[in-house]
Amino acid sequence: MSASRLAMIDDVVLRGVRAGGYPGAAVIVARRGSIVLERGYGTLDWRSGVAVDAEQTMYDLASLTKVVATTAAAMVLVDQGKLRLDERVTHYLPAFSGGAKDEVTIRDLLMHRSGLPAGRDIPRHAGPETARKAVLATSLDRAPGSSYEYSDLGLDVMGFVIERITHEPLDQFVRRAVYTPLGMRSTMFRPASSLRARIAPTENGLARGEVHDGTARALGGVAGNAGLFSTAGDLAVFAQLMLDGGTAGTTRLFGDSIAREFTKPGPGWRGLGWQTCPGDGSCGQYLSTRAFGHTGFTGTSMWIDPERDLIVIVLTNWLHGRASGGVAPSGIVQDVRSDVVDLASLSITDGGPEHPLPWSLRSQLQIGWNSGQ
Repeated sequence: MSASRLAMIDDVVLRGVRAGGYPGAAVIVARRGSIVLERGYGTLDWRSGVAVDAEQTMYDLASLTKVVATTAAAMVLVDQGKLRLDERVTHYLPAFSGGAKDEVTIRDLLMHRSGLPAGRDIPRHAGPETARKAVLATSLDRAPGSSYEYSDLGLDVMGFVIERITHEPLDQFVRRAVYTPLGMRSTMFRPASSLRARIAPTENGLARGEVHDGTARALGGVAGNAGLFSTAGDLAVFAQLMLDGGTAGTTRLFGDSIAREFTKPGPGWRGLGWQTCPGDGSCGQYLSTRAFGHTGFTGTSMWIDPERDLIVIVLTNWLHGRASGGVAPSGIVQDVRSDVVDLASLSITDGGPEHPLPWSLRSQLQIGWNSGQ
């Protein structure tokens, strides 16, 4: 790989810090089982001066929870024969029933084609049991399987299914079945107060370690759509598991056929739980059509490309606001994430000539980086 092009990632990420897009970031690029770039940039917040460490600093992953927790659990259960993708949800979760809900399948939930809306308002202080009932009582907006709508509620229901099958809370099952076998000691829901010094604050007004997503907070901090905290280092371990077809050393979580089934492109560039790469957005323009990953609203992303044997992880906390006050435009972190993936992809030479760089990076143009622009 080109060391000079990998070094350009430093400029891209620090450009976002200088623009006030986020106080700091953790970035890991790995290829063929080895980390080729691992950096912490800036600080956890705008005031403390505590430096970001890619192995130690924990971020609110937001919707990366959907793949690193909920989808990972589903893959394990499918491999064990305890979960069938084309079975109706009501078979596992009788409380999710009535009318067209009886036709919704597990595959529909994971592909965001269940007919459930994107979300719903749940009072923060309603209590987890009330919030759970509200999610399960939500009516469908359209016929199951008829169209795509990205739905937090669908993955929350998927989390409830996992709990019903395993007879364990979602956080306990994924810790036992996924994180502990992989040695992911910094990946968890509801991190303890003793870890707060390592956690990048998500948004002013929230305690460090308190999930930003409102539905996940209402559900008690553990939800199928959000709530997971982790480090870039831990996510690199999980991403390598996906590249290696569900096996890490002597530890096997699921078969390679399961990994391929869940991550192949489907309608609307969705896999099962996973996003695939349409050649734009946070996955950049140079990953293969077999690439898959996910993003999180808090400023997180993870992309994995089996054809290039490449992993790119970017964690930020853009919602923390600027040093001068206010939240930075989301375009800053969006452009930075895309540029990091592009530079990682364009760093691959394998002994041949370097591919041409684009005439300008998004982070150099800075379109939409200023409020009102």
